[in-house]
Amino acid sequence: MAGLSQSALHRVRARWAMAAAGAALVAAGLLPASAAAAHSAPRTADRGAGLLDGAGAPSGVSRLSERWTTPWGISFLPDGKSALVTERNTGEVWRSALDGSRKHVGTVPHSVWSLETQDKGGLLGVAVSPTWNGVTDRAVFFMETTAADNRVVRMDFDGTSLSGYAPILTGIVRDTQHNGGNIAFGPDGHLYVTTGDAFQGKLAQDKESLNGKILRITKSGAAAPGNPFGTRVYSYGHRNPQGLAWDSRGRLWETEIGHTTWDELNLVTPGANYGWPMCEGACSVEGTTNPKKVWKPGEGGVPAQIAVVDDVIYASTLRGRRLWRLPIDAAGQNVGTAKSYYDGEYGRLRALVKVPGADELWLGTSDRGAEKDLLLKITVK
Repeated sequence: MAGLSQSALHRVRARWAMAAAGAALVAAGLLPASAAAAHSAPRTADRGAGLLDGAGAPSGVSRLSERWTTPWGISFLPDGKSALVTERNTGEVWRSALDGSRKHVGTVPHSVWSLETQDKGGLLGVAVSPTWNGVTDRAVFFMETTAADNRVVRMDFDGTSLSGYAPILTGIVRDTQHNGGNIAFGPDGHLYVTTGDAFQGKLAQDKESLNGKILRITKSGAAAPGNPFGTRVYSYGHRNPQGLAWDSRGRLWETEIGHTTWDELNLVTPGANYGWPMCEGACSVEGTTNPKKVWKPGEGGVPAQIAVVDDVIYASTLRGRRLWRLPIDAAGQNVGTAKSYYDGEYGRLRALVKVPGADELWLGTSDRGAEKDLLLKITVK
C-alpha cells in the first residue's frame, strides 16, 4: 500500500478487520450471510492507492494567516517547515511557516498587474528547487507577466532574502487573461509550466508556439530530455491551464479554465492534444484526449489549482468559491464522485498545496482586496 498516509492505512486495515469479523460471525451462525456484506472486504477500488470512498475528507479548517493580497503560488522548501508564497498584484514574496508566521523575503522585478484594466497577470507561480539548501543550491523559480511577455525567471534565495534575477524562458505571449502561470517540479526533477492561449486559440494547436501548453523544461530553461516533440512542449491544446499535481504513481493531473461551457480536470500524458480551441470539454475530434471531469463555470466551476492527498485530488475554484474533492480510482485513470466543501464561505479560492509529511492543505482566498485575503489550513482525516 505504498503511497498512503498512516491515516489512510489505518482506514484500510480497519475495513479488512471488519471483513474478518463478519466472516467469523457467519461461520458461528450469528450473522446471516446477506448481512455479512456490510462487513465485506474493501471493494477493489479501495485497495491500495486510489481509494474511491475516502482516503479521508476535510475535517477542519482554520485561519493560518491573514492580511494577504491575492496569494497566487505556494511552494514548500525541501525541509517542509515553511513555504514561499507569491502575491499576484504586489510582486512580493513571503516565507510562511507552519505556525502561520511570515517574513517578507523580496520582490520579483518587472511583474505587472493592473486593477483598472482587470489585467490578470502579475507575479504568478513559484517553484523551489527540489535540492534547495540555501548554500550550494539557492535556486527558486517564478512565472511572471511583464509588460512584454510571460516568462519564467530564476532568483537566488539564501533562506532570508531573494537576490539576482535571471530569465530562463521568455517570449510566452501575454494578454490581460489566459496567462496560465503555474510552475512545479515533477517527480522527475524537471520544471513543468502551464501557459494560456493569450486569447489566441490557434496558438494552442501550434506545436511551435509556447502558448496553450504544458511545458517541461530544465533548470536552465532548455527542453527537458525525453520531451515528445524534442521541444519544450509536453502537451498542447490547452486554453488556460492552472493546476498541476502528481498522484502516487507519478501521473500528472491538471485543471483548466474553459470558455463558456465546460471547465476541465485532465490526466496529462506526453504529446497529448487536449482539444482547444476545437473542443471544450469532451471532444470527438480524432487525436484529442478527453477530460476526466468537467464543471459548468456557473455551477461550481472555474478551477484554479489542485493538490493530491492520498490519491484524492483537491481543486480550488474561483467562480465556484468552493473546494472540490475528487478521489482517483484504483487504476489511476479516472476520478470518482466529486464533493464540494466551504461553498461560498471564503469567497474565491486559488492557491492550494499539500503540506509535506502531513494530511493537510494550505488554501488561499483570492481577490478580497488589499491585505484582506487569507491562508487557510485544511485538515484531512
